[in-house]
Amino acid sequence: MYWQVQEAKQRFSEVLRAAETGEPQIVTKHGEEVAVVIDIAAYRRLKGEQVGLMEYLRVDPLDDVDLDAEIGRTGEPPRDIDLAG
Repeated sequence: MYWQVQEAKQRFSEVLRAAETGEPQIVTKHGEEVAVVIDIAAYRRLKGEQVGLMEYLRVDPLDDVDLDAEIGRTGEPPRDIDLAG
Protein backbone atom coordinates (compact mmCIF):
# COMPACT_ATOMS: atom_id res chain seq x y z
CA MET A 1 0.00 0.00 0.00
CA TYR A 2 1.21 3.49 -0.82
CA TRP A 3 0.70 6.50 1.44
CA GLN A 4 1.51 10.14 0.84
CA VAL A 5 3.43 11.60 3.78
CA GLN A 6 0.56 13.78 4.97
CA GLU A 7 -1.94 10.91 4.81
CA ALA A 8 0.48 8.55 6.57
CA LYS A 9 0.86 11.08 9.39
CA GLN A 10 -2.89 11.50 9.77
CA ARG A 11 -3.60 7.77 9.67
CA PHE A 12 -0.43 6.44 11.33
CA SER A 13 -2.29 3.88 13.45
CA GLU A 14 -3.80 2.40 10.30
CA VAL A 15 -0.37 2.32 8.63
CA LEU A 16 1.02 0.43 11.64
CA ARG A 17 -1.87 -2.06 11.72
CA ALA A 18 -1.39 -2.83 8.05
CA ALA A 19 2.37 -3.28 8.52
CA GLU A 20 1.76 -5.66 11.43
CA THR A 21 -0.17 -7.96 9.10
CA GLY A 22 2.99 -8.40 7.03
CA GLU A 23 2.09 -5.99 4.23
CA PRO A 24 4.83 -3.37 3.72
CA GLN A 25 3.52 0.21 3.74
CA ILE A 26 5.35 2.53 1.35
CA VAL A 27 5.42 6.26 2.07
CA THR A 28 5.83 8.69 -0.80
CA LYS A 29 6.83 12.35 -0.91
CA HIS A 30 6.12 14.34 -4.07
CA GLY A 31 5.39 11.03 -5.85
CA GLU A 32 8.73 9.41 -4.92
CA GLU A 33 9.09 6.46 -2.55
CA VAL A 34 10.97 7.67 0.53
CA ALA A 35 10.26 5.13 3.26
CA VAL A 36 8.70 1.79 4.04
CA VAL A 37 7.01 0.67 7.25
CA ILE A 38 7.36 -3.07 7.90
CA ASP A 39 6.62 -5.48 10.72
CA ILE A 40 9.42 -5.70 13.33
CA ALA A 41 9.90 -9.44 12.70
CA ALA A 42 10.46 -8.77 8.99
CA TYR A 43 12.94 -6.01 9.86
CA ARG A 44 14.88 -8.30 12.17
CA ARG A 45 15.00 -11.04 9.52
CA LEU A 46 16.35 -8.51 7.01
CA LYS A 47 19.03 -7.49 9.50
CA GLY A 48 19.92 -11.14 10.05
CA GLU A 49 18.85 -11.09 13.68
CA GLN A 50 17.35 -14.14 15.26
CA VAL A 51 13.58 -13.89 15.50
CA GLY A 52 11.81 -15.14 18.61
CA LEU A 53 9.21 -17.88 18.36
CA MET A 54 6.24 -15.60 19.06
CA GLU A 55 7.36 -13.07 16.44
CA TYR A 56 7.93 -15.88 13.94
CA LEU A 57 4.46 -17.27 14.58
CA ARG A 58 2.87 -13.84 14.09
CA VAL A 59 4.06 -13.70 10.48
CA ASP A 60 1.91 -15.79 8.13
CA PRO A 61 4.14 -17.19 5.36
CA LEU A 62 1.08 -18.69 3.67
CA ASP A 63 -0.78 -15.38 3.55
CA ASP A 64 -0.84 -15.30 -0.25
CA VAL A 65 -1.26 -19.06 -0.79
CA ASP A 66 -4.62 -20.44 -1.92
CA LEU A 67 -5.47 -22.82 0.92
CA ASP A 68 -8.79 -23.76 -0.67
CA ALA A 69 -7.05 -25.63 -3.48
CA GLU A 70 -8.23 -29.20 -4.00
CA ILE A 71 -5.73 -31.91 -3.11
CA GLY A 72 -6.13 -35.10 -5.11
CA ARG A 73 -6.08 -38.26 -3.00
CA THR A 74 -6.49 -41.84 -4.05
CA GLY A 75 -9.08 -44.05 -2.42
CA GLU A 76 -6.39 -46.54 -1.35
CA PRO A 77 -5.82 -47.26 2.35
CA PRO A 78 -2.57 -45.97 3.87
CA ARG A 79 0.46 -48.25 3.55
CA ASP A 80 2.09 -50.01 6.50
CA ILE A 81 5.57 -48.81 7.38
CA ASP A 82 7.94 -50.76 9.59
CA LEU A 83 9.43 -48.16 11.95
CA ALA A 84 11.32 -50.72 14.06
CA GLY A 85 13.76 -51.94 11.47
